[in-house]
Amino acid sequence: MKQNTSEQDTSEKIGTFASLRIHNFRMLFAGTTLSNAAQWIQQIALGWLIYDITGSGTILGTVNLVRSIAALSMIPIAGILIDTLKRRNLMMINNTWLLVVTAGFGLILLLGFDQMVYVFLFAILGGIVGTVDNTLRQVIVFDLLPRHLTPNGMALIQTGWSLMRSFGPTLGSFLLLWLGAGGNFMVQAGAYALIIFTIIKIHFPERTSATTIKSSPIKNIKEGIKYIKNERVTRTIMMLGFVLPLLIIPIFTILPPIYAVEIFGDESGKILGFLMASVGLGGIFGGFVTASLGRMERRGLLQLGSLFLLSLSLIGFALSNVLAISLLFLVLSGFFEIIFLTTNQTLLQLSIPDDLRGRVTSVVNLNMALQPLGGLIAGAGSDLLGGPKMITIVMAGLAALAVVIVLFISPTIRNYRLSQAIRPDSS
Repeated sequence: MKQNTSEQDTSEKIGTFASLRIHNFRMLFAGTTLSNAAQWIQQIALGWLIYDITGSGTILGTVNLVRSIAALSMIPIAGILIDTLKRRNLMMINNTWLLVVTAGFGLILLLGFDQMVYVFLFAILGGIVGTVDNTLRQVIVFDLLPRHLTPNGMALIQTGWSLMRSFGPTLGSFLLLWLGAGGNFMVQAGAYALIIFTIIKIHFPERTSATTIKSSPIKNIKEGIKYIKNERVTRTIMMLGFVLPLLIIPIFTILPPIYAVEIFGDESGKILGFLMASVGLGGIFGGFVTASLGRMERRGLLQLGSLFLLSLSLIGFALSNVLAISLLFLVLSGFFEIIFLTTNQTLLQLSIPDDLRGRVTSVVNLNMALQPLGGLIAGAGSDLLGGPKMITIVMAGLAALAVVIVLFISPTIRNYRLSQAIRPDSS
């Protein structure tokens, strides 16, 4: 299929797996899913290793904080690298680096050198490069697919992420029991070797709109911020996206252990596993549904509606004391989360010019900084409000309120159509 996307017939019926018929995207999808698997496996192994060495939750949190700071420090620079360097070369460098660092850390553990200094070093080195790779993978979908297929492609990428969110922690725990921490990290290194193979198999099209950036990094970051500031549609879509890391994701990541113990009396961790798997299961269904929407036009309304229903699902979860009903609400919340996330990211990327996509995406990805803040609000709110239920209702209610505000003050977003977004000259 030709990459001249402006001339594609956008009236054709788009099947659920349409993007996977394109070889380049198929390789990207495989590599991204492997990357997600490696990250989930690593999260389990690293958390267990830190707690096994130190027995300290504070140090565990400190390592995560250091990793987040390292990742955030690279986000603005990542955009400049993505917009100026050949993306194949950048992707190869990223994943070769991750392979070497992960294999080296695994070897250190296998040799018995399990000191925290190596853990901190691994967290920093992995966080820096992982950020560049994650941002690049968001951008590169739009290099490999015609514009009218990008909603389908983004939905499939999110489906792969949800699949790994459901099964990655279980796989990581199994590998930890079977191979130990060192062997676990060597398996991750093997995953990065396979990812490099998928990159080799991708034909990256020449980017005629790429720009050579000769000014300072700060000036180029300002270009991304200036574009967001001047483009109302991009700015509003971006701000809606901020709702997820600030108000929604902390409910999924911080509060489930508290629900499991305080509400459902979980003593073995089994119920916690059910809670987490339910969200991932809903996300898989949500990804497939979004991928099958094809030419559905009212994507602006879909974005708002899915976020509103996600908020209501979480409020329903908070109000339930029956495990089966709570799990159903979590499946629904995962379902609507992926529909919102996919639609929001797709509309955002389609609103950005090709030559600015890396820099603008890197600015948008600074929303990562909101997630620790949201986590603090969720955790402290649970303590202050006598448990996780009330803070869940408050945070989900604020997310629903944000939808209502945008619905009434921004008819442009409410009525935004896919045909507007996929036109190359749309903004």
